[in-house]
Amino acid sequence: MDELGRKTVEQFKEADKTPLVLVLDNVRSMHNVGSVFRTADAFLLQGIVLCGYTPVPPHRDIQKTALGATETVEWQYFPTTREAVEKLREAGYAIMTIEQAENSVMLDAFNPDPSRPLALVFGNEVSGVDAEVMKMADGCIEIPQSGMKHSLNISVSTGIVVWDIFVKLKK
Repeated sequence: MDELGRKTVEQFKEADKTPLVLVLDNVRSMHNVGSVFRTADAFLLQGIVLCGYTPVPPHRDIQKTALGATETVEWQYFPTTREAVEKLREAGYAIMTIEQAENSVMLDAFNPDPSRPLALVFGNEVSGVDAEVMKMADGCIEIPQSGMKHSLNISVSTGIVVWDIFVKLKK
């Protein structure tokens, strides 16, 4: 573990964070939630906002995939995603949904504003991001896909989008 240069919980909490927050809009799977926590830890994100019926830690099924990331990544809960988006907007965040939608910008063409923190809203595994939340957002990012399904698991989508934005912000 020492050879990997991993941070302790204390070092993680004190480290400068990537100005990115992930918002989970009624995500039902505890395994997906745990996976999102691991991704947030891996890229030193500011935090996660869990909304609606998205499960919250502590729970063994979240921990199974989070592998301790619920101890490092700051998180909060809101009864509705709309409330979370309003609070994030008041705090100065740009709000982008991750969805396949009309007028979306493809991920490879999206360039985050490095002077403004960013909140990304990921939706329910079946129904996606709530229509009202889509209207509240500053825009929508879509992951380009070429296959038949045109659908990715939320944990996979999160990893792809966070990596892309992380790289762009670090340039």
